[in-house]
Amino acid sequence: MARSRHPTPEEVSQLLRNAELRDELEPFYDESISLVNVRDLPVAVENEFLASMLAWEMAPVLPIYRWFDPELRPPRPETLNDHDLHEILWDVIYKLYEKRIVLDFTDHLSDRELYCLIYRDILPAREKKIDNRKTYLHWDCAQAGGDPEVWLRYYASEEERRAWAETYRQPLPPQGMPPHKRRLPTEPE
Repeated sequence: MARSRHPTPEEVSQLLRNAELRDELEPFYDESISLVNVRDLPVAVENEFLASMLAWEMAPVLPIYRWFDPELRPPRPETLNDHDLHEILWDVIYKLYEKRIVLDFTDHLSDRELYCLIYRDILPAREKKIDNRKTYLHWDCAQAGGDPEVWLRYYASEEERRAWAETYRQPLPPQGMPPHKRRLPTEPE
């Protein structure tokens, strides 16, 4: 005689949470949800995925400077001498990191150029503020101007450079070492 297995209280709790999450996500349902085959995942992992989707959908879109209390409003770049700018730059970098904002590909920029990029482009950018300790917003500082030359020159691997050249059929800039090496905080692995 076959014995039937009864779900554990944890399994029941996970199934109930799954139903709640699916109900809350119903107004946002679109093809992006159906593209992921969550049925192959354990219910706890599926719930984590659904919760992250719900957090994304419910997150407010705010200028990054408003993610802070008080708002992060550093001094205008032109009002700072190089020494003060350096100190304030690193303070702002660490504050951004506290909000899980990681600055990628910055070594081609001087301190002043990076500070200006943060001041003029990053802080006023409207982004979804997701309160999830596992989520990081990566800001690609090499693509800030929309020109791939900086990335190709300083950051792309040989394989990435070859693929880009084949795709776009344009000459590659010479490779170089970025002039301003920094050790910025990164997303934990």
